Amino acid sequence: MQTQDDNFIISLYCKITKYFRKMNRRTFTKRTLLASSAFALPKFSIAKPGETKKINVAVVGVGGMGGYAVNEAANENLVAMCDVDDSRAANAFKKYPDVARFKDFRVMLDKMGKDIDAVSISTPDHTHFAAAMAAMERGKHVFVQKPLAHNIWQVRTLRKAAEHYKVITQMGNQGHTFPGMRRIKEWIDAGVVGDVREVITWTNRPNPPWFVPPSSFPPVSGAVPNSLDWDLWQGPVKHQDYSSDYVPVKWRGWWNYGCGSLGDIGCHTFDAPFWALGLGSPISVEVDRKEPPGKGFIPMGSVVTYKFPARGKKPPVTLKWYEKGYEVPKPKRWQKDKDLPSGGGMYMEGEKETLYHSGMRPNSPMITPGKRFMEMKSKLVKIPKLPSVGNGPIQEWYRAIKGDGPMPGSNFDYSAPLTEMVLLGAIAQRTGKNIEWDSKEMKIKGMPELDSLIKEPTNNGWEYGENLW
Repeated sequence: MQTQDDNFIISLYCKITKYFRKMNRRTFTKRTLLASSAFALPKFSIAKPGETKKINVAVVGVGGMGGYAVNEAANENLVAMCDVDDSRAANAFKKYPDVARFKDFRVMLDKMGKDIDAVSISTPDHTHFAAAMAAMERGKHVFVQKPLAHNIWQVRTLRKAAEHYKVITQMGNQGHTFPGMRRIKEWIDAGVVGDVREVITWTNRPNPPWFVPPSSFPPVSGAVPNSLDWDLWQGPVKHQDYSSDYVPVKWRGWWNYGCGSLGDIGCHTFDAPFWALGLGSPISVEVDRKEPPGKGFIPMGSVVTYKFPARGKKPPVTLKWYEKGYEVPKPKRWQKDKDLPSGGGMYMEGEKETLYHSGMRPNSPMITPGKRFMEMKSKLVKIPKLPSVGNGPIQEWYRAIKGDGPMPGSNFDYSAPLTEMVLLGAIAQRTGKNIEWDSKEMKIKGMPELDSLIKEPTNNGWEYGENLW
């Protein structure tokens, strides 16, 4: 049975999808075909451009965000659904009673691999990697919800695998398809904002229902629900006794399974500055948290500071992430007597202007203060436009698979380093340590004891990707 939280999420994404479908298809096609090499047509499609072939899609994880993925797949050929919890999957199973059902994605791929073109994955963070790798090893195109994986070795391996197995990939940071995302990059590229040296991001999380500290450590164990295969749910990570403090949605607060507020929201809020400024890999990450680390649970609030080096002619950048409980500094150029939105947002302090958006994604970016934005609108509309993306990230992925559109914008070449940035912050939060990052060696300098967080141990039967190194 779906929870109120599930229904909210699905409703939100239905609205997003409906908005994008109002966009002119002809305009989209024209713009994408005229795009630069960064938007090049994919090489590994299942059909020639213009063909009407539908994609045979399997969905792994069909509750919560998986409900959105199932509905999107129904417009293609939904051939299989997989979920370890019959209760969470009940709505999808009822809606599509004739579609094959599985609990174990490995069994699904073994039995139906020949009938599957693409796999959409909406599982908890700790199983993203195994599900994606199992699909890619069989030549299946993959869509993975954010964050891409649970540790840095995994995200780098997924990037290697996408190229090695010649498949089309996408991570579900939905905002990357938004018009507002394109406006931000257009303004930065056109020099409207000037050199940016400081970026501020924030969120109101961690908060219920996703992040709820347990009443005790370890949490109170209990009987496993009859509907849930608890061993399969845990999959590659060390076995823990079942507790309702882990599932269905509270797993995000436990380091074994989730990646905290950063993993939940960072791939959204960091997306615009990461893309527009070409940030790449940070050289250091610092953390301020209110309580000492330990017990396997996230801090209920922190500030994470990333330092990025100069990139060609672009200056060094400091990016700060503020969570619930910390006061967010206002931009230098800001409306008098106006507060920043408490829910979240992002701004870039440029030499010329301050670029800002509210919320976790760039729905309506602007130059602040508002009076200045109104003065500049006539200039901003004349800036050359990047190709539009209609209908959201899953449809973008489908078009690429069919050969009807360019490579998805959040493919693993892009989303792997973005997720790596997020995960470095999560390591700092988890340990309470400031770190210096050696990207080339994939090492935290002077802290070999943290190697096990960069590449986490895996249970027997869940090892993937070693052949790619």
